[in-house]
This record gives sequence, structure tokens and C-alpha cells, in this order.
Amino acid sequence: MNEKIKLVVKQNEEKMIAFRRGLHRNPELSWQEVETTNRVIEELKRMGIPYRRMEPTGVVADLVGELNGKMVALRADMDALPVAELNADLPYKSENEGKMHACGHDAHTAMLLSAAEALVAVKDELAGTVRFIFQPAEEITEGAEVMIQQGAMQGVDNVFGIHIWSQMSTHTISCNTGPIFASADVVVVKFTGRGGHGAMPDACIDAALVASAFVTGVQAIVSRETDPLEPAVFTIGRMEAGTRYNVIAENAILEGTVRSFHPRVREKMERAIRRYAEQVAATYGATAKVDYRYGTHAVINEEASAALARNVITNSFGDGILYSDRPTMAGEDFSYYLQEAPGCFALVGAGNSEKDTEWAHHHGKFNVDEEALAYGAELYAQYAYAYLTESLE
Repeated sequence: MNEKIKLVVKQNEEKMIAFRRGLHRNPELSWQEVETTNRVIEELKRMGIPYRRMEPTGVVADLVGELNGKMVALRADMDALPVAELNADLPYKSENEGKMHACGHDAHTAMLLSAAEALVAVKDELAGTVRFIFQPAEEITEGAEVMIQQGAMQGVDNVFGIHIWSQMSTHTISCNTGPIFASADVVVVKFTGRGGHGAMPDACIDAALVASAFVTGVQAIVSRETDPLEPAVFTIGRMEAGTRYNVIAENAILEGTVRSFHPRVREKMERAIRRYAEQVAATYGATAKVDYRYGTHAVINEEASAALARNVITNSFGDGILYSDRPTMAGEDFSYYLQEAPGCFALVGAGNSEKDTEWAHHHGKFNVDEEALAYGAELYAQYAYAYLTESLE
């Protein structure tokens, strides 16, 4: 732990909170984070940290220490969601109708900028380079790949990220070894039957009936074909069939998602979904077309990196703050960075019933207990400092 980092974060806490509130007031959706990018660049200029604007949005900046060493990357995402804010009395509520920071990315960006300021204060002690990655478009799982294609991970030896987590209490931090977030795949199934008059079903093949049979039966893949010790989820989130109340549907389109922690489970789920769709369709005389799109990988924390993070957490904040949260089936495109370098991802608790900040992520009432921001900012900075220091040993 570096005491100067702790002091600088504490001194700048009110400024960090104000910056976060400014972002919350003016949320921008994926690939539209122009003003957010501009505001980040303004802060980096003020600190004297060289930066590179990415295309179309996003920023990468490098703080080069006085001593030679490795490079550690710290990542924060910046985009908001197409969610209407329901926090009517919040003084910094969203001013962009139908858009909201409903997942804490405003907090992530503010925390990483505060961490950058703390690391500038110890630049003469840094044994290597800290790369700051301010990433767009996490919510649509596209930003990380584009940032990597544009060189964000070039030369990086280790990568660390944080997510504010309303399901954990403020003053708790989790960074387990192994799976943290699940892979997230998209499935689109189209059934084609034969439409016709609703009063003459014998002359038709009802695509709505086929789709319904598929939805009912396909859950047996999870309950009977996957190892119960290797969890999986298959959710159908959207169904569209038919055109009118008295017309038998010729087409039905289903959209869903598959979540798992293991590549072999993803592959098994894809094969089984295709088989179910084709065989259910054949039973009714219809046809099926399955589009299975692999999305983000699972976020799996590397053992040494997670151990380092836990040491940093206990040394910086005390034993009582370290928490072991369960893995979640939510997805995170931080997984793409972990394909490029070892690293880990931490969850910083921001749930507080007294402040009404225990709402689920992506809900219109979502908010964070801003006491958590100082923990996240310091954790970013202390992790980078510790990694570079240990790399010299």
C-alpha cells in the first residue's frame, strides 16, 4: 500500500463525486460517448498525461513512471443505457430523456480519473507504465474488441478492472480467483410453417404452436443435458409470431441468450439448441433456422492477479472489507482484455438500503452509494502500484 495514493484519493473525493454526477446528468449511449470522451480528455490534459483519442469514441492514456518496468492497464467503461431514469428527486438525475447511467459506468470513469491523479502524485516511484483505458460500448459488448483492435492492449503485461456492484454492501470488495462473469451468447431461431385462415388449421402449419413447443421443451437441455456442476442458462427474451388475430402464423422468431462459464458448455448448448429446433419443427412439418452468435467470453480471474488484488484490498482497507461474492451469469466484455494478458476483475460494493442504492443494475431506480467511489479509485491505483512494484522483485 502506498500512503500517498490513499491521501490523494481522499483529498480529491468531492471532486470525483462531482465529476461522476456530471456524467450521470448527461448520459450517452454506446458509440455516442462524444462529450464523455471530451471530458475525460480535459482531465487528462490537466494532469499532464499523454493520451490518444480512439475511434469513434474512447481514450487510451499512458503514465510512464520514472523507473523502467512492465505495463499494467486499468480499464473503465463509459456508456449509458437506453433506460428512463425513475429517480425523480435525484438532484443530478439524467437530463437526456430515455437514457441513464443505470449500471455504474459513470462511477467507473470518475474512479479511474481519480486513480490517475493519485498515480501522477507517485510518478517518481512507479517502476513501469500505467495505461488507462476509458472504453465505450460495453453495454452492447463491442467496445473492448474495438479498443483492442486499435492497440489498447499492445505492450500490456497485466490488466485490471472494476465494477460497482449494488448487490454488495458498501465497504465490501470481492475479487475471487476463477469465473466471475459468464459468457454471453445470442440465439435467434426462426420457424417457418404455412399460414392461413384461423378457422382452417388443418390446412396450415402453425408457426406459433411450433415456437411454443420449442420454448417449453428446450429447457430440458439445461436440466437434463448439461453437467449440474457446470451451470448454464438459456433464456428466451423475445417472441414474435403472426400478423392478425384470425390468421395462423406462418413465421415465428425467437430471440434469447445462453450464459455459461465453460467453452465446452457453450458448444454443447449450441448443438443441442439446433437439434431441438430442427426436430420440433420437423414434428409439426415446419422448418427451423438457428443463428447462434458467440458473444463475450467468461471473465475468469487469473490466480496470481486475483491474489495480488486481495492483498491490496486487505492492506489498503483492512481484513473486514474483503468479501467473496458468487459468480454472476451477467456478461462483461472485460473478458476480451483477459484474452490478451493475465489480470482480474473486482466488484466494489455500492449497495446501501438507507440511501436506496440496492436496486438491480439496469433498473430505472439504479444508483450508487458514492462512499464506494473512494474505495474503487484507490483500489485501481494501489493495484497498479503494487503490480509494478512486485514486477521488479
